[in-house]
Amino acid sequence: MKPILLHPDDNVLVLAEPILAGQAIEIDGAELVAPGDVAVGHKIARRALVAGEKILKYGAPIGSMTVAAAAGEHVHMHNMKSDYIASHTRLATGES
Repeated sequence: MKPILLHPDDNVLVLAEPILAGQAIEIDGAELVAPGDVAVGHKIARRALVAGEKILKYGAPIGSMTVAAAAGEHVHMHNMKSDYIASHTRLATGES
């Protein structure tokens, strides 16, 4: 499985298909093992990212990491935040 690089400066890649934990993924010519399941259209780290690091997508900053992520790890609201708009999360409350 080869994720999509949208811009050469990006530090995240976009998935054209879902990946499962343990699946082989190719990042910059190197084969890695996916550390977890990630849905289609979501981002994964192109390389190891540190807390506070700007996330680049389409060559532009879209937010910052709130915790570190390894190469191939899911990058989403659980470990990054927007630097521009308030982020919303959905908590399991049992309400519909």
